Amino acid sequence: MIIDCHCHAGQGDGLTGPWDTRAPLEAYLRRAAEAGIDRTVLLAAFHSDYATANRGVARIVARRPDRFYGFAFVHPDRDRGRLVELVRLAVERYGFVGIKVHRHDGRITREICEAARSLSLPVLYDVMGEVSVCELLAQEYPDVAFIIPHLGSFADDWRAQLALIDHLARHANIYTDTAGVRRFDLLEQAVKRAGARKILFGSDGPWLHPGIELAKIYALGLSESEQALILGQNFLRLIARVHTQARLPHDVARRFPKAEPPIDSEYRDPWLGESSSLC
Repeated sequence: MIIDCHCHAGQGDGLTGPWDTRAPLEAYLRRAAEAGIDRTVLLAAFHSDYATANRGVARIVARRPDRFYGFAFVHPDRDRGRLVELVRLAVERYGFVGIKVHRHDGRITREICEAARSLSLPVLYDVMGEVSVCELLAQEYPDVAFIIPHLGSFADDWRAQLALIDHLARHANIYTDTAGVRRFDLLEQAVKRAGARKILFGSDGPWLHPGIELAKIYALGLSESEQALILGQNFLRLIARVHTQARLPHDVARRFPKAEPPIDSEYRDPWLGESSSLC
C-alpha cells in the first residue's frame, strides 16, 4: 500500500497565496490514482480558525474513509487554551490520527506535545529550517513521534537538511517526509545514515505533483522491504497506537490557559519564510 502522508485540502480564508486560499483535490486525486497511490493524509489549508478548517477536512475524510486519513491542524498561539479540545474532537469525532503544526503559525508548544502524548498521536511539524528544536523534542517527549517534513526545509536550505539527518540518525522519535526535497543526494544520505524506517513518503499535494514526488522514492533504488517502509508501513506503525476512544486528562487543559489571539503584522510565505511588513 502506498500512503501519501502530506497533502492539504479544503478552503483557507487568508487570500495571500495558494496555501491559505484553497487546496482543491480534483487534479491531485487523478494524479495520485495514475501514480498508484492508495491512501492520503489530509491536512487543512492555512486558516485563521483551525476548528473551522478541520471540520472541512473531516467532511472530506468522512465521504471517503477508505481513501483518506485526517490530521488536526492547530495554531500554537491562537488555539492555546482550546487546543486540547480541538485535538480531542478531531480524534474522537472525526477519527483523525495525528496533529499538524507549522512554524509559520508559531513554534510548537508543550500543550501540543502533551496532547499528542495523551492520545499517542504523531505530530507533523514544519520547522521551516529551525531543526535544532528536534533536540529538545527528542529529550522532552521521547514517546511522541515527530515527523519533520521536507527533510527540515522546503526552502532547500541544505544546512538545515544536513542537520536534520543527524537528528534522524540519533533520535528514535524523529522522522521526516520526502515532500518537496529537491537535493536528491541529501535524500539518499538520509536513507543511508538514518535508515528507511525513519522516512515517510509525502507529496505536499495538491500543489506538488504526487507522481513526481513518488518517482524520487523509486529512484533511490532501495530493496523491496525498505521501499515498503517509506511508502506506507512507517506511517501505519506511527498511527497504530492512536487512542481514538481515550480521554485527555483534564489537567492538560487547565495548565494551558487561553491566550489573547496575536495580531499578525507580517505577510510570510509559509514555506520559504519570506516576509514583508504590512504596517
